[in-house]
Amino acid sequence: MILAFMLGLPALTGCAIDKGTALAGEFEESWAGTPDVAKIHTTKNNTLPFKGTSTGTLILEDGTSADRVTGLVGEMRKYVARHDKTTGRIEADGITFTVVADERRTGEVLALWRSLTADDRVTKADIDDQPWKEATDRWRIEVTAVDATGALAVFKDIYAEGDRHRPLSGVMVLRVRGGLFVESDFNDRFPAEAIAAYEAVLARYPVVGATLRRDAVSGSAVSIVVAEGADRDRARELARRAAPNLGTAVEVTSDSGD
Repeated sequence: MILAFMLGLPALTGCAIDKGTALAGEFEESWAGTPDVAKIHTTKNNTLPFKGTSTGTLILEDGTSADRVTGLVGEMRKYVARHDKTTGRIEADGITFTVVADERRTGEVLALWRSLTADDRVTKADIDDQPWKEATDRWRIEVTAVDATGALAVFKDIYAEGDRHRPLSGVMVLRVRGGLFVESDFNDRFPAEAIAAYEAVLARYPVVGATLRRDAVSGSAVSIVVAEGADRDRARELARRAAPNLGTAVEVTSDSGD
């Protein structure tokens, strides 16, 4: 009787002992041979016996048309709606994004994918669904830009509704790299003062690097590196005057190391 029970387990729908592994296998089987898909990548998380999750990513062939990507997004949305323990993702033209069951949210992500692929300041990006506590409609967006000027411009564009990139609804955790690193503040909002500090220094001195990041205490922290020979103390004064609420969370150093 015990042997018969064990042999019968695989036949029970959704009752695989290594659930994550089973979901990954099902994803690969379901999408194998799909036209324009160059590769399928899966991850598996077997949390407990008979419980787990999986993420499946379709890596598309170079040059896959936007219309074809749109079609695959539609198919993926239906797939994840039927498989709630599987996260579906698509990588196309250097941009990877998560497809969710909600049609409106997926439409917004697809629109952002289109605009990012058309932006020559962007080299790659990742858009992922990242619910957290009460913020169930929450996205994490990471972008790599060609240089510091492009990085800051892209960051601003993604937050500026109606501009080159339309922001996603809900909460956005946005990080952009490329000559500088800038991310939304601790409350996932536009870090106005951090950027103001950076731009105040940039208008007066050459900047070789900067980090405008979230900080749990101040809400935002700024680290700016000016070129060797620049007046570091004056640059620090300019930065802190532009961001009075951040105080000592704003720091300016010199490329000379002092």
